[in-house]
Order: sequence, then C-alpha cells, then structure tokens
Amino acid sequence: MKNKLILLALCLWGFQGRAAKVDTIQVFSKAMQKNSPVVVITPDSYDKESSKNYPVIYLLHGYGGNFASWVKTVKSLPALADTYQCLIICPDGAFGSWYFDSPVDPSYKYETYVAEELVKYTDEHYRTIADRAHRAVTGLSMGGHGGLYLGIRHKDTFGAAGSMSGGVDFRPFPKKWDIAQRLGDYSANPDRWYQYTVMAQLPKLKNGDLQIIIDCGVDDFFIDVNRKLHEALIDMKINHDYTERPGKHNWIYWMNSVQYQCLFFSRFFNGDYPVVMNRN
Repeated sequence: MKNKLILLALCLWGFQGRAAKVDTIQVFSKAMQKNSPVVVITPDSYDKESSKNYPVIYLLHGYGGNFASWVKTVKSLPALADTYQCLIICPDGAFGSWYFDSPVDPSYKYETYVAEELVKYTDEHYRTIADRAHRAVTGLSMGGHGGLYLGIRHKDTFGAAGSMSGGVDFRPFPKKWDIAQRLGDYSANPDRWYQYTVMAQLPKLKNGDLQIIIDCGVDDFFIDVNRKLHEALIDMKINHDYTERPGKHNWIYWMNSVQYQCLFFSRFFNGDYPVVMNRN
C-alpha cells in the first residue's frame, strides 16, 4: 500500500510539473490610448528551458466575449500549449470591434492593436520565435473574421491564419453585432462595409502567401458566407484547408474545432504544410 501511495504521489507530481501557466496581463495600446487585458498561456517547459524560444498562436474571441472567454470555457486550452509547445495569446477585442480599425470610431483600432502593438509587445516580453513562420492568428465568429482579416492584411507578420465559424462577410446581417456602430449604417455605406469584409481582402492573396484553415458547422448561420469564401479561394487557386462538420454556432463546436486548428498551426510551425483544397 505504501508503495502504491508513493507511485500515486510521483504521478501527481509529474502531472503538476507538466502544466501550462496561465497569466493575465495588461498591454498598453498607443493607438487607442488605453490598457487592454490579455491572457497569456505559456507551455510547461517555458520556465524550465530558459534558452528556448516558442511559436505563438493569437486566439481571438467572438462578439460579446472577452480576453478570458477562451481559457474559461475551453479547459483543455492550456494543455494545447503544452502539447504543441507554443504560446497562446488571447487579446481583448472589446464589444464588437471585429478586429479592424473603425473609420468612424477612433477608439476602436483593433487591427493596429492586435497585429502590430500586441505582436511587438509579445516578442519583446516573451521568448518567441519572432518571425511570420512561427506566428498564427485565428478565432471564433467575430474572431474568425479577425483571424483571416488580420492574417491576409498582415502577411509579413502572420504566416498562417484561421477562422472558426467566422463572420467572413457580415453584409447579410446589417442590423447585428454593432457593426453599424463601427462602419456606419449599411444602407448609406455599402461600399465601406464590403471593404472591411474578409471577402474584400482576397485580391491581396497569392497562392502560398498564407497557410489558411477555415471551418464552420453545417447548421451555423454563417455557413453560407463561409461556403462562398471557400468557393472564391478555389476559383483563385488559393490552397487552403476547408472543413464543414456537424455543428451550430456554439462552444460545443468551437471546443472541438480549436483542437484541429492548433494541430494545423503546429504542423505549419514545424515546416509541414497540410494544405487541402476541398474537404467537406
């Protein structure tokens, strides 16, 4: 019995010794003149291997969420940092930022904040591999729009980008999610609305510029705009990984989806490019 207790204690010690660290920090945005909270997940080895640098996944929340939504809801998120030996950074995208710089509200500059200021801060304060080959950005819903919007517009910063149930074209929803507060009323500004969609960014892409992963549940209200994005990428001959699977616009779907996206990004970081043109 004593030996069994010793073995159990050793197992528990080993489990505790392999646990990612979750911190909440404040990062100042010069563009918005304010501090913004950020969850930083460092893998189990981070404090033990002082000479090792790590790749980074920037993980964006959806409308109505905040910087803590991912880590509070997806309990396996720290384990993913351990499994793939990467940092996971969860910024705050405020209430309805859609991760672009608003042309009508100067207090919403979340493209500049996430893609420039936060990346710079992370590289300066953490042991990262500070190049595009070891940075990825993705998110859910509003954050899925942000993942592809920022990834495409900042290909010099991010080498891979993803979207989970992303609102990649929000024009079919002109009255929802505070978009009109960021872009003005749709009926008066249809061209402006289009210019801030993921669809409008596609001409900036050439095949091989960016490793892309997109997925959406078949019962999600964003499924049609995701299918149109997928078809447009095929027409442009842009390699990408596209998946539809059973699911709705909810955490049950995203808790599953993030597992696949982190695997995709890990393979990218390791020099493997798992590009699939059409899988659904």
